[in-house]
Amino acid sequence: MERVFDLDETLASVRAALEVGNFQAAVGVLEQLRPADQAEVFSELDEQDQEELLPQMDEEDSADILEWLDDQEAADLAESLSDQDLVRIIDEMEPDEAADLLGDLPPERTSAILAALEDPDEIRPLLVHPEDTAGGIMTSEFMALRRRMTISDALTAVRLWAPDPRAETVYTLYVADAQGLLCGVVTLYELLSAPPDALVRDIMRSDVIAIEASADQEEAARRMTRYELLSLPVVNADGRLLGIITHSDVVEVIEAEATEDIQRLGGAQPLTRAYLSTSVMQVARSRVGWLLLLFLTETLTGTVLRVFEGELKAEVALAFFVPLLIGTGGNAGSQSTSTIIRALAIGEIALRDAFHTLWHELRTGIVLGVVMSAVGVVRALLWHTNPGVALAVGVGLLLIVIWANIVGSLLPLLATRLKVDPAIVSGPFMSTLVDATGLFIYLSVAKLILGL
Repeated sequence: MERVFDLDETLASVRAALEVGNFQAAVGVLEQLRPADQAEVFSELDEQDQEELLPQMDEEDSADILEWLDDQEAADLAESLSDQDLVRIIDEMEPDEAADLLGDLPPERTSAILAALEDPDEIRPLLVHPEDTAGGIMTSEFMALRRRMTISDALTAVRLWAPDPRAETVYTLYVADAQGLLCGVVTLYELLSAPPDALVRDIMRSDVIAIEASADQEEAARRMTRYELLSLPVVNADGRLLGIITHSDVVEVIEAEATEDIQRLGGAQPLTRAYLSTSVMQVARSRVGWLLLLFLTETLTGTVLRVFEGELKAEVALAFFVPLLIGTGGNAGSQSTSTIIRALAIGEIALRDAFHTLWHELRTGIVLGVVMSAVGVVRALLWHTNPGVALAVGVGLLLIVIWANIVGSLLPLLATRLKVDPAIVSGPFMSTLVDATGLFIYLSVAKLILGL
């Protein structure tokens, strides 16, 4: 059984070795860990220690660490390395990971590093595609079979080409013609179970699920999840096989997109580095823009209160329920928005479903509004307010919840139509918007019912 390390103790051991300048001891400790654990311990070290330690490690371990670190952390660390050390490490990296790293470096340095690599042609085509596309996350390290190959020859090719037991690219194999056009797919199991003298074309399936290199990486993740694929071939507009996306690539995409959406749900720009590796000023900059925008938006609430100042003076009890009503509206809107955003993200709804989505949320809002309205009236009467105010609270709650559900369903769809991340219009922004409009609805209803 492989030994499991306590990472806190391991980190303490590495730091102790570095304090006395014993880099070999620190390297020895790190080399015992799995790549993910190496990266976690390594990321906790001071930048200076990282810069001195990485070049002294084995090339494969150094490559694993750079692959596991956050993109910005890896790029900053790579910037500090000499060209000679960086070339040595990148030669051991997976082509797609190497392309991501080089894409974050200055163009002139990227060119110099590429010129010194053993096999730059594996990486150079990947640099053409934007990072957030299917082409940007694919790997060019794959093997394409030919239709006229025998099963025996195909298995021999697999043995020669994929000696690494960790290889993710041999479970599903793709078939291309002489021009490189994707024409079939076959699994490794199907090769192993077929007669050795049969041809690949006899057992391959021609209905291959593929994706164009220019497609968004989220669409690639959705397609792989929907069809339960271990890998997904990436083609150009003509159908030529360019690379494949593996399941580990998709896991990284899903994690990155979920992290980005969650941070935006809270009203902040996504961080480009791990939280504790991000300086206080960088964290503040990621939040201050939205905080100021929401502050200015919230002034609408004050404007509404000023407009109805006379009504509030005439019936002071109306003010008691302001936090209750606008809080309920903001919460209802956020519930609706988060549900719609998630449904959009996993492909349950699309823009063509806008009317059905609105109708669904409208009916949901009516049900929720009736429930909240009844509770609100009871609460108002228990506070011994007059029946007119209680009725205004009940009707106001009903209309506010319905309105919040309508807005909460439409804003994400509108953002999608405008090609804006729907997460931007959720959370605090939704609450702030519904606060002001909900307050206007409540006080307008109260003015009408009470005759103020």
